[in-house]
Amino acid sequence: MSLLTAALALGLAAPLAVAGQPAGTAAPASRAKADIVDTAIAAGQFKTLAAALKAAGLVDTLKGPGPFTVFAPTDAAFAALPAGTVETLLKPESKQKLIAILSYHVVPGRVPAARVAGMDSATTVQGGSLDIQSSADGVTVDGARVTKTDVEASNGVIHVIDKVLMPKN
Repeated sequence: MSLLTAALALGLAAPLAVAGQPAGTAAPASRAKADIVDTAIAAGQFKTLAAALKAAGLVDTLKGPGPFTVFAPTDAAFAALPAGTVETLLKPESKQKLIAILSYHVVPGRVPAARVAGMDSATTVQGGSLDIQSSADGVTVDGARVTKTDVEASNGVIHVIDKVLMPKN
């Protein structure tokens, strides 16, 4: 299977044009109304991420104008961390470490899945570099599998991942 075929199968290719709209754009009526934080909360699978954003004081930032691309770990991804890790990170004395971890999941700008699939790396808000691999099996970001792409928000886009990313620096 070619990379393009795999990307299409995984929904990683740019959307088709719709009645007078350029490919990859949404009609004004269908543009997401909720910001990244509210979109993630409404999805129901990011409760731990939302709690972590609150503990880190990053909610207002991700409700800001952006745009942002967030590689969002699910509740299951947080649950897979070693026992006690999330509880420790949510403590006030761990705030700087939590900020570093969460900002490592955010890339400045709106980067749709079709662009992500063609990248080798991306620089995060934290300053680190995410390693991006594309294959017939899909896309991984620092080893985390991208399980859902292009969840639109008014101030960016969310790509769902299956593990929590840890900064290398």
